Amino acid sequence: MNSVPSTVKPASFAATNAVFIGRSIRLSLRNVESLMMAIILPIMLMLMFTYVFGGAIDPGGDYVNYVVPGIILLCAGFGSSGTAVDVATDMSNGIIDRFRTMPIRSASVVTGHVVASLARNLLATGIVIGVALLVGFRPTAGFAEWAGALGIVVLFILTFTWLFAAIGIVTGSPSAASSYGFALLFLPYLSSAFVPTSTMPSWLQGFAEHQPISPVIETIRGLLTGTPIADNGWWAVGWCALILAFALAWCARYAPAERRRSSDRLGVWSVRALVPIG
Repeated sequence: MNSVPSTVKPASFAATNAVFIGRSIRLSLRNVESLMMAIILPIMLMLMFTYVFGGAIDPGGDYVNYVVPGIILLCAGFGSSGTAVDVATDMSNGIIDRFRTMPIRSASVVTGHVVASLARNLLATGIVIGVALLVGFRPTAGFAEWAGALGIVVLFILTFTWLFAAIGIVTGSPSAASSYGFALLFLPYLSSAFVPTSTMPSWLQGFAEHQPISPVIETIRGLLTGTPIADNGWWAVGWCALILAFALAWCARYAPAERRRSSDRLGVWSVRALVPIG
């Protein structure tokens, strides 16, 4: 095999990331069905809970103001879960082996999927909020509160997108990645997204109050509708920071192992060092 010159250096961080972000965005635009489902499913759930269950849960008609923050998080989580499938597809279809032979930053492959997912989810979230306003959502937030709520949403999307990216790296196939991602999407249903945790059975109430999703929802709900936030804001940021650190460490732990495994099998070159492995 012809050797790759050791003097070849990887492309710059900015250039590599720009290329892979553009690639991931183009893939998202081509996968119209996935993008539409990330928008339509939360809207359908919001309409169902507002018009079908809302009258029974809150006869006063204010349930839409309660449920919209939970729908926003559900929309973000559903959109982020697609990242696991995208990354697993790259890891299993052979294209990663081609990327490893190029002088590029290996982390940019995953970063591209994460940034594209953020853009995709913010678009979907904006549409969901627009529909919520049409069906009666009436936030009391000013500019600062909207900015704070958006910041929490962005942090949540980044956190769970990196977590799903790590799942995509370690799972064996896109179908397995989709299954693990689907399991995590049950967390919003076991939180304060749709009903107050005080209405739940005692054995479930403790879990619902202390799992990561509830403080994020309560923080967004408080910022947008003026309900008390208490210490939920700190818990929301803390949970997101902890999960994000875990996801980044998970990616760093398993991506090199996958890189070495495939490189040894095919005899290709290391992307980082551009020297033969083993």
